[in-house]
Amino acid sequence: MQRISIVGTGGSGKTTLAKQISQRLTIPHVELDYLHWEPNWIEVPNNVMRQRVSQALSSSSWVVDGNYSIVRDIFWARADTVVWLDYSWPVVMCRILWRTLSRVVTQQEVCNGNRETWQKSFFSRDSILLWVLQTYNKNRRKYTSLLQEPEYTHLKFVHLHSPADAQTWLSRLHIL
Repeated sequence: MQRISIVGTGGSGKTTLAKQISQRLTIPHVELDYLHWEPNWIEVPNNVMRQRVSQALSSSSWVVDGNYSIVRDIFWARADTVVWLDYSWPVVMCRILWRTLSRVVTQQEVCNGNRETWQKSFFSRDSILLWVLQTYNKNRRKYTSLLQEPEYTHLKFVHLHSPADAQTWLSRLHIL
């Protein structure tokens, strides 16, 4: 495993797991949010995103986290492994709520100087909480279907159903 894609609904822990894998395997970590969002939550155009991802993944090893379908073809074509964090609805909602509250209160930077705010997180159509509500079931259907597609038969697929599964898998990673 040298080129790993971490996918899952928002709040499932993609970035956290990707960082842990990066450290354990001493390979670069690429966080798609940093390539997608400019300061002030400005989205980059699709062609810029594709160029940034291609550049970021030009090395022979990496772990990338994110669900951006506009660039999936780039990193899944090069990946050898996809890890899907497919956690239950209550787990995901507890995690995203806790993470969002923590980020709002501490004003922790999310990416490129962007921060979550009370307004954006709880009272906006752009709310990450609303996004998770809208995409949870869609993501589960999407990944179930995608991983059956012929162009992805080269991928080793790791389907993790709980944070405990993820930690067990991670603890055995050096053996793989």
